[in-house]
Amino acid sequence: MQYPVALQTNHNLTSPPPSPVPLTPLPENEPKVTKIINCKILRDRKIVEHDSIWIQGGKIIDPHKFFWYQKRLPDLVLDAGGLLVAPGFIEAQINGAFGVDFSVPSDHDTYEKDLLKVLSHLKPRAGSAETGATILGAHVEGPFINKARIGAHELKVLQASAKNGYKDFKDVYGFEGETPEAQKKLSEEDLHSVKIITCAPELDGIMDSIPDLVRAGITVSVGHSMANISQAEQAVTNGATFITHLFNAMPQFHHRDPGVIGLLGSRLDLPRPYYGLICDGIHVHPNSVKIAYDSHPEGVILVTDAMSAMGLAPGNYQLGNMSVTKDEDRVYIEGTDTLAGSVITLDACIRNFIKYTSCSVIEALEAVTLHPAMLLGIQETKGVIKPGADADLVFLDTELFVQRVFVAGQEVDLDSIDVQVTEKF
Repeated sequence: MQYPVALQTNHNLTSPPPSPVPLTPLPENEPKVTKIINCKILRDRKIVEHDSIWIQGGKIIDPHKFFWYQKRLPDLVLDAGGLLVAPGFIEAQINGAFGVDFSVPSDHDTYEKDLLKVLSHLKPRAGSAETGATILGAHVEGPFINKARIGAHELKVLQASAKNGYKDFKDVYGFEGETPEAQKKLSEEDLHSVKIITCAPELDGIMDSIPDLVRAGITVSVGHSMANISQAEQAVTNGATFITHLFNAMPQFHHRDPGVIGLLGSRLDLPRPYYGLICDGIHVHPNSVKIAYDSHPEGVILVTDAMSAMGLAPGNYQLGNMSVTKDEDRVYIEGTDTLAGSVITLDACIRNFIKYTSCSVIEALEAVTLHPAMLLGIQETKGVIKPGADADLVFLDTELFVQRVFVAGQEVDLDSIDVQVTEKF
């Protein structure tokens, strides 16, 4: 008689699972473990309640593995008081704040020749509760932008073409890699500052340079451009994955040729690009914000495009070599009606975005966490709350105002922050 297969028992299948790796004594310098309780957590595109966050050595850890292998309790338990905990916000476009201009050396007379010196100070580096947020690198706008959509940039520093391709970008930004592949290696090792380049693909040589820039590990963004829809789609085909401050510094939408804005409705057999939105109610009308969101909700990245006057009183300030005037909630190039960046904060952009679009809290928060992390290809460590990710956390109240901040697992003392320039370029 033949027995059913299920009765042909294999003793190896019914034996107990192997024991875990034997417990080894903890080194004296083993990082302490913090457990955060009584919080709501933005995790896996959901807001999870009745859960906790475990942190060790600046990273989020798996509590089950921690307990199983180390067989000990957390060293510190923090009560979040029911606050919503989100991953640390990622700002994809900011020029400065609180009197600090990221593009300006201490001596304005040497502005042009000190560009590379400025960039050297914006190399990626880890953050801490004492030194501030992690720097992911620099997003550079120009000089390869169209003078017809110059915005708050200086005409004299623009370059009308990149006829020599990658070499022209290498010379301008100080790339040390002789080839795109060599540059990518430097970029992956965080040895170079430039991570995003905004350029106008219709300029001579730019379109053909995009694949090389992508191979060099750089995110290419279309912006300050007069590109028509065909040129914009070709830029995406060549590797561009971002649109800089959508609706600004580009032609207005036209039904026969929607230009760069038309990428939101593109039918290319490629992922549609991410796009930055300055959600201050000034740079982009609330109705336009909703149109963009309804067209491509997975692509929105909220940015401030803030400049040095953010957080300061109304008055006259500098943006690069240009004089600007802050008037309450907006900044203009002095003597003109040209907007010169914004003075809004990223958490205010989140609140406005929800108000303008009626989107969910999850969607709004992902626009400053998961989406920019995916744009930059760092979603395993940034923009998420999961084991292995960096323990950068923002605690928000029910109105989405920031209450507490953690950088690399350490809480920032928000009450003691004294904003000042601590380093001269």
